[in-house]
Amino acid sequence: MPTLFILIIFLYFPAWHSIILSLFRNNLFLGTNKFIGLENFKNLFTGPLAPAFIQSLFQTLVISFFIVTIGISVSLFLAILANKNIAGANIYRMLLIWPFALSPAVAGTIFLFIFNPEVGIINTFLDLLFSIKPRWLDSPVLAVTLVVFAAVWKNLGYNVVFYLAALQNVPDEPLEAADVDGAGVWSKFFHVLFPLLSPTTFFLVFTNISYSFFETFGLIDILTAGGPVGPPGVLDNTGITTTLMYKVFQDGFGGSSNMGYAAAEGVILIIIVVIVTYLQFTYMGKRIHYQG
Repeated sequence: MPTLFILIIFLYFPAWHSIILSLFRNNLFLGTNKFIGLENFKNLFTGPLAPAFIQSLFQTLVISFFIVTIGISVSLFLAILANKNIAGANIYRMLLIWPFALSPAVAGTIFLFIFNPEVGIINTFLDLLFSIKPRWLDSPVLAVTLVVFAAVWKNLGYNVVFYLAALQNVPDEPLEAADVDGAGVWSKFFHVLFPLLSPTTFFLVFTNISYSFFETFGLIDILTAGGPVGPPGVLDNTGITTTLMYKVFQDGFGGSSNMGYAAAEGVILIIIVVIVTYLQFTYMGKRIHYQG
């Protein structure tokens, strides 16, 4: 009952309220509220506001793809290294896990200082070694790269914890049998170890998709505030790092304060998550190997 109560108050009611709000033209500051039906959803895909929404939708999918694929791959690699029985293993594991304890705002602030173009430690070394000082937050490509890198680093500890737990429960017999058969390192990984870790990977893919859609908001707000604007005539309708979640914030609490339009964007975001989850459980779930 306590769990159900919390879900109703903080999840189900806000979601239902967003659906209702998406049917109105609502201005937070002016206090206006007019029923317009599905006009907000129509404006998402047609009219002057559509290009910015479509661009943010595309950017959300691209940024999420890189966060999930890079995050899962790097986490698995580091977990395999941290699982080795070496001196100081517990210290290494703790260092890998601690970034997850930071809030997105703190993680974003750390990266903001590290990649500061004038006094950041990265540019200091690059200037000494190669005499270059990249403008990380002014270049569209570098800004997206920095956001993805920061998001992967922030969530690294979460993934490593689950992979470490899974690796420590992998039976020795299949790996020993592969060694006897003369399997190489990569063959043993792809044909033996990775299939045994597929339940954990399946779970982490889902949680990382949710993380990349929703929890990167704080990082983006601190690092780039959704900017910079992309190349003229290509991706210049909104900031290159403006994800759909960040655009909901901009449209709902920014200059126009169009809460109904922002709620419609939020509904689309929820629908995307539902579709991705369905496809994941329908197609990826069939390839999961659970140990008997």
